[in-house]
Amino acid sequence: MATLSTTSINVALPVFMDDFNAPLNTVQWMMSGFMLATGVIAPVIGFIGDKLSYKRLYVYALGGFMLTSLLCIFSWSMESLIAFRILQGLFSGIIMPTTMTIIYQVIPKEKQASAISLWTVSAMLAPAFGPTLGGWLTEFYGWKALFLMNIPIGIVAMIVTQRFIPYYRLGKGLSLDFIGFITVIIGTSSLLTSFSQSHSWGWTSWKTMLLMLVGIIMIAYFVMRSLNSNEPLLNLRLFKIPRFTYSLILNCTITISLYAGTFLIPIYLQKIQHESTLHTGLVMLPGTLAMVLVSSLVGKVYSKVGPFRLVLSGVILMAVATWAMSLLSMTSSTIFIVTWIAIRYVGIAMSNMPVTNAGMSAIPSQMSGQASALMNWIRQGTAALSVSLFSTILSSRTLSYMGQSGANDSQAASRALSLSIKDVFIIGTILVVIAVPLTFFLRKKSPSAGGVIMGKMEDVKNG
Repeated sequence: MATLSTTSINVALPVFMDDFNAPLNTVQWMMSGFMLATGVIAPVIGFIGDKLSYKRLYVYALGGFMLTSLLCIFSWSMESLIAFRILQGLFSGIIMPTTMTIIYQVIPKEKQASAISLWTVSAMLAPAFGPTLGGWLTEFYGWKALFLMNIPIGIVAMIVTQRFIPYYRLGKGLSLDFIGFITVIIGTSSLLTSFSQSHSWGWTSWKTMLLMLVGIIMIAYFVMRSLNSNEPLLNLRLFKIPRFTYSLILNCTITISLYAGTFLIPIYLQKIQHESTLHTGLVMLPGTLAMVLVSSLVGKVYSKVGPFRLVLSGVILMAVATWAMSLLSMTSSTIFIVTWIAIRYVGIAMSNMPVTNAGMSAIPSQMSGQASALMNWIRQGTAALSVSLFSTILSSRTLSYMGQSGANDSQAASRALSLSIKDVFIIGTILVVIAVPLTFFLRKKSPSAGGVIMGKMEDVKNG
């Protein structure tokens, strides 16, 4: 439900632009604001989870997500919808790392690879099917159906959680670093806003430069404060574990690649080739099915081949497919688009679970909540910044190409947008290629400090 709410919205971005008469720079905040919120809440998840138990936190997050979904349905303007989406992102940001933490704290170590594989399939199933489902719902029932579908899913999830997830607490009574929390919120929000509005304000404008400076200073202060604190909001000392650090960098690259595709392809198909939202979703469906199939297979072979071969193969496929997407023209065939989207999704499926498990399995189980929160903060913050940056580049390059052509008709606008999308895919290719050498660091086995804690749980009760 949490991940579905991201990519199902992506395919409808052009619809929101038309219905609310809003520019792309504003509408993209439905994505970047949502993802920013998921990253902003991440630093306190470890603290809250240890205090309440991760089971209770998960149930509360599901309830909050459903409530904000209802608020989105009744939004009256683009600004109100963005505000409700940001609130929704806060609860979404709790759901993903909480479920990952539960796996590494409850599941025996020898079964964690299989468990995280199933978790990855479910986490990737939603964003993969999101465009298809979102296109169908938007086409026949309007954009409000995108939020309404969260209600029955959330109700079922809460019932199943209460029934099957055990209650436990591993908390040590840590105190909340309130100053650190406020600092990280200001820092990440300032950076995102500066990147998002740089197209409108200009990269050298005082507002862009000021916000960027504030963001950098705040994040730097937060890092120093965390490193010098005995009870940090985020345990940045986990970066001393090389395997965790390298896997997190690779994880961010995979996340950027996933969101870049789901952000650009709907715009290309609907604004350049003038296809419907349903057609857009169907174009991405074969890649979706391939992703789900490969993800399930990866979980079965992971213990035999290890993370290195899987991640390296997946990243190479992502790089080749992203480069191929940079060859898109205004008349590219549907077969061309479907094929390379599918190859990109296969690459993501091959690398996503192995790189996540490689990093998390190197962390002691009692620290898995902190590691999951740290991973989610970095990954979601990177995704939000990348979407904002891609949106800015797309808008600025489109205006630049329009100026070069000297024309101002719809044909010229479509041509300029097509060239801009190609530029963004080229940037995406470069980012993926840079990540290839990092995969070789996964060849060395890191002694896992994780393990089963079921026998050491405090206050274990059947839910």
